[in-house]
Amino acid sequence: MPGTLSTASANSQNHLSSTYSSRPLFPQAPVFTLETFSNRDFIVKDFVEALSDSAVTTNRRSGPANPSNAFDPKPLIRSFEHALNRMSDLSGDLELRENELSGAVRRAEAQHTANVQNLGRKLEQTVDSFNRLDASLNGDGYDSGGNAVVKIGEKLEELDKSRQRALDTKFLIQCWMEVSERGELFLLEDIRRQGSGEGKVRCAHIARQLSKISQRLDPESWGYANGGGKLVNGVNGDHGSDYDRKRLHHNTRELIEKFSETLEKDLLKSFDDFYRRQNFEGMRECANVLYDFNAGASVIAAFVNQHDFFIQRSQLITDDVAGDAETWDRLADPDAEPPGVEPTLQSLVNEVKVVMQEESIIIKRAFPYSDQVLGKFLQRVFQQSIQQRLEMVLEKATTISSLAFLRSLQAARNCLSGLIDDLKAHGLTEHPEPASPQIAIILDQQFDDLFVPYFVGSSYIEREKRSLEELYSSLLFKFTIFHSRRRKIPTTFMKSLAKSGSEMLASARDAYVERLDSSDLAPAQKAMLLQVAGLKDTESAKTQTEIEVSERDGVLSVDNAKRMMKWLAEAVGRGLELSGGNETAKDVSALLNLLLSNMGEIYVETALDSALDIAASQETAKNDPDLSYLIGLRSAISILHLMNTCIRTVLIPLATANVTIRRDMEKTANLAMDRMEEKVNNIMQRSIDVAITWISKLLARQNKSDFRPRDDALSGGGAWLEQLQTPTCLSIFNFLTRFHNLALTALSPSPNLTSLLTELAINFRALLLDHFKKFPVNAAGGIMVTKDISKYIELLRSWELDPSFEPSFEVLTEIGNLFVIGPEALKERLRGKGGVGGAWDKGDMRPYVLRREDAGSVGVQSVLSAL
Repeated sequence: MPGTLSTASANSQNHLSSTYSSRPLFPQAPVFTLETFSNRDFIVKDFVEALSDSAVTTNRRSGPANPSNAFDPKPLIRSFEHALNRMSDLSGDLELRENELSGAVRRAEAQHTANVQNLGRKLEQTVDSFNRLDASLNGDGYDSGGNAVVKIGEKLEELDKSRQRALDTKFLIQCWMEVSERGELFLLEDIRRQGSGEGKVRCAHIARQLSKISQRLDPESWGYANGGGKLVNGVNGDHGSDYDRKRLHHNTRELIEKFSETLEKDLLKSFDDFYRRQNFEGMRECANVLYDFNAGASVIAAFVNQHDFFIQRSQLITDDVAGDAETWDRLADPDAEPPGVEPTLQSLVNEVKVVMQEESIIIKRAFPYSDQVLGKFLQRVFQQSIQQRLEMVLEKATTISSLAFLRSLQAARNCLSGLIDDLKAHGLTEHPEPASPQIAIILDQQFDDLFVPYFVGSSYIEREKRSLEELYSSLLFKFTIFHSRRRKIPTTFMKSLAKSGSEMLASARDAYVERLDSSDLAPAQKAMLLQVAGLKDTESAKTQTEIEVSERDGVLSVDNAKRMMKWLAEAVGRGLELSGGNETAKDVSALLNLLLSNMGEIYVETALDSALDIAASQETAKNDPDLSYLIGLRSAISILHLMNTCIRTVLIPLATANVTIRRDMEKTANLAMDRMEEKVNNIMQRSIDVAITWISKLLARQNKSDFRPRDDALSGGGAWLEQLQTPTCLSIFNFLTRFHNLALTALSPSPNLTSLLTELAINFRALLLDHFKKFPVNAAGGIMVTKDISKYIELLRSWELDPSFEPSFEVLTEIGNLFVIGPEALKERLRGKGGVGGAWDKGDMRPYVLRREDAGSVGVQSVLSAL
């Protein structure tokens, strides 16, 4: 077989070699068995070589090749024939063995199949038996043995419960007989002394039941008059009561309550011992018993009251509020950043956070009703420790200033809000999960209760308003003093001023003085108000007429306005943070009115009224008018812009939730801004009037000889000819230059500046057009006219004018030309496009041509006839 032939080994070669090593004269066939081919080391090539080597004689395997020593194949043929025959015999033997083994395998497979079928039948029988048993247990079919067993078990359980109730009833009766007849409770005392948790729970239940029995069977010990004719032990009437009174001669109520107190004290002592040893299982057992005894009130009180945190804090509660004088001064300074939370309050909050996280673990392990205990613990922490410390901090801040109180309130609320968030996130008994809804509700309630007294009604916003009013009154005190004295100066214009402005100044000034003189004003706050007002302590005792003020005190300051806006922004932010948004619309409306009243009416409008007064007084000035009041417009407009921005972007949007209040705020703000803008416009218009009035006065001073010099002036020397402009022109030029510089400083390059200068330029042009109609002009004077007009045009071109004023320059230029050109040139100019540059009619030129000295000449007359 191929498989047989493919297995040979080196041993077979050795075996063949040994077989042929002692070769006889006539070679014998090789001998081999099945083991020769079954060896793992069998190699066909080695096997064939061994057969070949065994069939070749030695003399033929070596020596030179010659014809007489030719190769003889017969031994090889015989050797291979013998090997083939032997291998054929071995193949037959192998086939016999293979057949035997195949038969054994078939027999084994048949036996295995039979065994599997047998086991399958047994498994089916087992499953059937299980199904029948299950059906019998469930009561299905006719076999209801299982249901019967269940019913028997239930009856046995009921009987056991009945038996236990009977034993409990028997024991309860024995206890009642013992306490009522002998006044003793030895049975319960024995159970209590056992010390087991179940025994103590049983004692608690029995004591409660004995108390109920005592109320019914021993009403006298409970204060009832002879039982009140009630059923007593099943007997109605006085006979039963007399009988029981003879039998019940002990005060059962007192005995039972005494035992209950002893049991409770025993349990509480055990709980405390377990707590000292950190035996949480024992604590939990005692707490469970006491909960059944009196809903756990006593054990919760004992755990909370005897906690080290409250004992230590009760000793430290009298400690003064920390913080040095510099810190408190910074807290009261409206221009300084708040220093933060008061140190002792922050220390308490940090300690509470650690204690709550640690104790919540103990509470969870020691109490089956951990949420209830934790709630009581939290209430005690907030209502005792935190609330007392918070009140001390705020009382201390109140003695500093109103602002210090508000800042301390804000810092404390932020700090405690962070504590609440940390406790919720930690979870306490739910750690690492967030706190349960019940604990979260308790935390929120305790937090709200801490700050309710400070936000009742409108108390908070009134504090904010009072603080801002104090600061604003202090900051504007010297300003109001200055303008109050100015308004006392008798002027005819003062009679037309609105009375409200004076009243507003007086009220602000008086409010500040009254606040300084108030007995409830803290020294620190008084010092702060004096500092804001720019006063010294020695000046506070002076009267208003003795306080020195300067011009600088009466001028608007953008820095002061920014300070006022900053204070307001801090109050708005604090209000949003503390009030919770419930009354935000009303609060910002009140702050808006405060802002418009102080910054608007008292500060800006007073300054504008002052500027308007000065402008009105300059109209009748005999010398150059003082226009320095224009510089104040820059500050006024900047402050108005700041106010408007704050109102539109901060205050009004915060009132969006209340449409009515929002509309009222918009209306109030619009009216106030329009009123102040109107005053700014009035000042600008009055300034134009002042300038035009003064220019008119200067033009009236123009010398007639300026444009008609005498011959001796021309022949006397070159002084007159060397003049660039007339003195009047130079005066007007210098005045308008000052006006332009002041206007540019006050208004900057802006539409307001353009409008102001354009309006002034139009009026000035009208004055010039009328002015040159009044003076006769000769040939030399015409040159001076052109020089003056050129100077005026040079000035106006340097201004920020509206482009529509550009044709006016051509008109002025042409007017100058009318006085210097000859009749022929004048006639040629009139032949142009209908007028002077197309800006005038020909008839408008007539008054100027008539002022020429040669107006009576034939050439000029021909021109006039054409006009």
